[in-house]
Amino acid sequence: MKYRSALLISIGLFMASCTPKETNPLLSEWTSPFGVPPFDQVKEEHYMPAFKEAMKVHNQEIDAIVNNPEAPDFENTILALDNAGSLLSKVSAVFSSASGVRSNDRIMEISNELTPLRSAHSNEINMNDALFKRVKAVYDQRESLGLDPLQLKLVEETYKGFERSGADLPEDRKNELKKINSEISQLQNRFGQNLLKETAAYRLVIDNEDDLSGLSQAQKDLAAMTASKAGQDGKWMFGLDNPSVMPFLQFSDNRELREQIFNAYISRCNNDNTEDNKEVIRRLVDLRLQKARIMGYENYAQFVLVERMAKTPEAVYDLLDQLWKPALKAAEREAADMREIISEEKSDVELEGYDWRYFFEKAKAKKYDLNENELKPYFRLENVRQGIFTLCNFLYGITFTQVTDVPLPHPEAVAFECKDADGTHLGLLFMDMFSRPGEKRGGAWCTSYRGQSYKDGKKVAPLVAIVANFVRPAKEGEPALLSPDEVETYFHEFGHALASLFKDVKYKGLGGMTRDFVELPSQIMEHWAFEPALLKEYAKHYETGEVIPQELVDKLVNSGKYGQGFATTEYLAASLLDMDYHVLKEIPDDFDVLAFESKVLGDRGLLPQIPPRYRSTYFNHTFGGGYTAGYYSYIWAEVLDSDAYQAFVETGDIFNREVARKFRKEILQRAGEDDAMTLYVNFRGSKPGIDALLENRGLK
Repeated sequence: MKYRSALLISIGLFMASCTPKETNPLLSEWTSPFGVPPFDQVKEEHYMPAFKEAMKVHNQEIDAIVNNPEAPDFENTILALDNAGSLLSKVSAVFSSASGVRSNDRIMEISNELTPLRSAHSNEINMNDALFKRVKAVYDQRESLGLDPLQLKLVEETYKGFERSGADLPEDRKNELKKINSEISQLQNRFGQNLLKETAAYRLVIDNEDDLSGLSQAQKDLAAMTASKAGQDGKWMFGLDNPSVMPFLQFSDNRELREQIFNAYISRCNNDNTEDNKEVIRRLVDLRLQKARIMGYENYAQFVLVERMAKTPEAVYDLLDQLWKPALKAAEREAADMREIISEEKSDVELEGYDWRYFFEKAKAKKYDLNENELKPYFRLENVRQGIFTLCNFLYGITFTQVTDVPLPHPEAVAFECKDADGTHLGLLFMDMFSRPGEKRGGAWCTSYRGQSYKDGKKVAPLVAIVANFVRPAKEGEPALLSPDEVETYFHEFGHALASLFKDVKYKGLGGMTRDFVELPSQIMEHWAFEPALLKEYAKHYETGEVIPQELVDKLVNSGKYGQGFATTEYLAASLLDMDYHVLKEIPDDFDVLAFESKVLGDRGLLPQIPPRYRSTYFNHTFGGGYTAGYYSYIWAEVLDSDAYQAFVETGDIFNREVARKFRKEILQRAGEDDAMTLYVNFRGSKPGIDALLENRGLK
């Protein structure tokens, strides 16, 4: 009853404060089917008032906790805090969607206005002395409160969150940390916006069809459509978004144009203009180091990793270093294959970075008689999606049915209802899959408009979204044919979606996985993508309906590990770069970002033809936030997913439902309810080794 009375007070304050705001759809009750946000009603002018109102309500909820005259306990302090801020979460989710998939100058302006406000709001709560005292009072007596294991875990995580936010620092250090946090958030926002603008700004315009030699008709048609939309009828246009630049680098016979677009790609935000990110990086690295020192750590990586599976920078480097040499050797073998092709063509060119993808395609075709364009007709977007649905049904018995009566985050998005094997509603899944340069940020990701939770003892189902940047059809009515990389990406992001849909945690504060564990659910899905047994279910020719021939399946399977030298090396290079920035203990005023990048990678022997997957100035994973001192997480999780997939293989049935049931129960459902390795061992029975990963990547 204590918690209930505090909650009623905060609800009353919310109702009183939002009465005049009823016309703002972000603040109204969402009455759409499944409680979907009213995307179709929200306008840009709604965001700032909604955020200010939501932060005001959140503050009132915090005040109700702080001013509760009753002694702090689990319900009136920890649980009340766990449930606070729901309105702000709703508004934030809708704005985050707009920033990611419908960005424009006004959205960026709003983001710039909001960033310091949101940082200040977070700081004020996380460093609220009176609130922390109540949390600490519960934490100090936690063993005597008769709490169950999940309640105890929530108390510990809540306390730890305050401690790691600086709640127990002296007042002068708190103020210093608040300023640092605010500037970090603004710089991270600026980094991402610079990258979005710079990527959208470049255009390679071709007016001579001879310069399109090597490109497929579909690639030409898409480039013509892009040019036409830009007012360049009769020409062909290519940009720096991956769906445009990567196929060009793979297939264009024009070496000069490959060089031009490649150099533009690897020079993004490194052009000494208003979108240059070098000074942003220098300042970010310095501020993060300052923050780490305030919190009692030698460097920022130490501060971050103590809460991850890895625990220490040394553990991360140990894994990366084990893989670096075999990856380099594999890359050198691939380079030798390409040089052989160059020699056979009687060319006197030296292999350069802008040649790698082009000659790799030729080397793969020679070794395996396989061209990516042979496969794409069997990977129609809708067929791949159905293949994923089929896999999920095989493993978990769940189904997906398209729904058309809900608001959509973008007109190109589609929505599906997910039901469990017994027909129970599990959640709604949105998918927005095509590239929109300048409007949608690059890459692929999974997000939620509403996370799974419990309200009044009843489970609230999640609203999940998968966003990608696949190549769109060149003409209306034509099918979208995916590359093998895009197919793998689709499976990957769907794994994240399943983790959200299956999550069944009682408390919001236990709903997150650590960064180096969160990629396990996504990466294990990739293992099924090209399994012959599943290909037979979904890989069907978009014109004839013919199932992919066994000959092509054999070629795909046999060539699966070819190219892992390049892929692993460019990934590890970026991971090492991320770590090297964040283990620094001193940042000189004249810190040179490019010189640092060149030295740390050059000293390790990175092949000059292979830039890191993300060079510093466009490394949004680390400098935009999210994967700071954490880009290693993909390979860390691959140790887990390679081992976990063996649990299916060992049964002789890769669709084994009993193993899938255990994976769901012990890992996907529980999220952050226990230590990540404990969850993994509960599923697998033991800790993983590195052998399965080496085998998976062909590096043994």
